[in-house]
Amino acid sequence: MNKQLRHISVVALVLLAVLIVSTTYWQTWAVGDLADKQDNSIQLVSRLTVDRGQILAGGTVLATNRRHRKHGLTIFTRRYPAGDLASQVVGYATEAGTTTGLEQSLEDYLTGANTNLTNTFKEELRKLGGQTVHGDNVILTLRPAVQRLALQYLAGRCGAVVALDAKTGAVLAMASSPTYNANVALQPHGIARIGHIKGTCGDASALYNNATQGLYPPGSTFKMVTAAAALDSGAYTPSSPFNDPGYCVEYGRHVSNAGNPDQNGPEAFGNVTLEQGFEHSINSVFCNVGKHIGGLEILKYAKRFGFYSLPPLDTPPNASSPSGLYKNGRLWDPKNNSQIDSGRLAFGQFSMLTTPLQMALVAATIADRGMEPKPYLVQKIVAADGSTVAKTTPQMLGRVIKPQTAAELNQMMQLVVQAGTGTTAQIPGVPVAGKTGTAELGLGSIYDAWFVCFAPANNPRFVVAVVVEKQPNGFGASVSAPIAKAILLKLLGR
Repeated sequence: MNKQLRHISVVALVLLAVLIVSTTYWQTWAVGDLADKQDNSIQLVSRLTVDRGQILAGGTVLATNRRHRKHGLTIFTRRYPAGDLASQVVGYATEAGTTTGLEQSLEDYLTGANTNLTNTFKEELRKLGGQTVHGDNVILTLRPAVQRLALQYLAGRCGAVVALDAKTGAVLAMASSPTYNANVALQPHGIARIGHIKGTCGDASALYNNATQGLYPPGSTFKMVTAAAALDSGAYTPSSPFNDPGYCVEYGRHVSNAGNPDQNGPEAFGNVTLEQGFEHSINSVFCNVGKHIGGLEILKYAKRFGFYSLPPLDTPPNASSPSGLYKNGRLWDPKNNSQIDSGRLAFGQFSMLTTPLQMALVAATIADRGMEPKPYLVQKIVAADGSTVAKTTPQMLGRVIKPQTAAELNQMMQLVVQAGTGTTAQIPGVPVAGKTGTAELGLGSIYDAWFVCFAPANNPRFVVAVVVEKQPNGFGASVSAPIAKAILLKLLGR
């Protein structure tokens, strides 16, 4: 009899343990997944009773709550005091449970359902006691003044500005234009209304984060990647000689140089070095580099920089696009050089498409002596009681190019600003390293204008990438370099 009782006791204890574990799982760790089931009305009501955490940057509140009494319950709805300042980054959280941006990717922290056991235990006790559950506050790396300046310079045009801390990868600005007031998303039919905001280019959605999702032909900014492959592989040195007649010959046809603003009339430089070819953005030089080392070698280095993969950012994966070659709207990875127009790829045309964030990371890698920093937006997460739940430690994604290669590229980029195509980005007393890009779109003299840079070049602190879409005679030097310069001046406190 005692043996049977022991067996029954053991079974009862096991069942009790299973019940405790199951209850803990569903009420604690799986609560975020349950809350994501937007067809569950009970969970939607539960969401509204949580005092969702704030999202802040540099002391500016980007997302907070309104408190209401409804049907005897205290409920909370979102509001966005900064309006359009960082809408695509922060995203929105509607009463119906729809979330985008950081509101989506940080849902568990913002609703107090994260896996920090101490904080979760406190909030579970509050929930069981019928008290309001407080989510964690999120502190971002964005600098509001720099973010606002970037939006002002974009001025309703389609494009983006990305600014990074060169040493840590912290995102200091991530402006996308056209933008929108996030509060409109919370109004009836608000998301549809925002969807009709297209900007001056006529085809960009304000809901789209151009900095991380926008795919643009990089034009000559891609010469940073081609030059990295040429130098790092040992195929060339900065002093390697070329002759530029104004074109290169590929597949029996002339591939002409672009008309850059630093030279009058048809562009033809004669005898030059690779370094001079970079300084003056000579397409024929890079066309011949591409023909020699091959498109696959260029793509190999592009992948080292992060092309063909999503950047490891705090925003949701569906808010980013991988850079690379595209065919019929899909990422395409060719298997042999015969499939690639290596000459045109070398100067950023063919079917290469990149995001502004990716090009900022290329420049950051050069600035960081060949090591690529991991970009991040979240500085730290703080519980309602002020304790730190999580804090970002800067990380490197790995070595991309040799330190010597990075140093050579740094010098070549400085020449661009000193006496080449990027002189409009000069800052007195501050060495600036940069690269212009004027991407052909097949629309005559309508171009995507690029400028990517970092400063001070001798001890890089800040990286800036700018793209402005579909600009008439839109040279990177005249359209985007002045924007990048203004952002650098703000960051440098000048």
